[in-house]
Amino acid sequence: MANQWYVVHTYSGHEDKVKDSIQKTVANLNMQDVISQVLVPTEEVVEVKQNKKRIRKRKFYPGYVFIEMTVNNTTYWLVRNTAGVTGFLGGVKPAPMAEEEVANLINSVINPDSAKPRPAVSFSKEESVRIIEGPFKHFVAVVEDINQEKGKLKVMVTIFGRPTPLELDFLQVEKI
Repeated sequence: MANQWYVVHTYSGHEDKVKDSIQKTVANLNMQDVISQVLVPTEEVVEVKQNKKRIRKRKFYPGYVFIEMTVNNTTYWLVRNTAGVTGFLGGVKPAPMAEEEVANLINSVINPDSAKPRPAVSFSKEESVRIIEGPFKHFVAVVEDINQEKGKLKVMVTIFGRPTPLELDFLQVEKI
């Protein structure tokens, strides 16, 4: 019987610890044939803090770890008794993930949409933002349009009492 993918619920923030712990236990007990992969899907995002751009990893599914395994009494309790694990999705009888979900999961981890990190914040139309970079630094603008693919915003800035359209990068503005 082939291994299937299962979702394990963890304490938020403990995903990497759980992953490392399960991988070490599997290696120590030589159980690679029944627990083959442990994943914590992440993406790189850009944050601006104190006018400095920082790239950090953000988890796609906080509080969840994905495991490719064969469920039997031994593997169930090995995972369930790992520190930080609160249980399997599906309870006492874990439900395997559907094939499409597994394909999406693998694609998001192995083939991320782009190598370029995405901004950590998201914007919405009619939202007020402060420009933090460029000739209009410190001006307040209103978001008119959002282009997620390019990471650009079209905003309206009032200059000398007249609304003026600008196109700015996500990293040139901050939420108010």
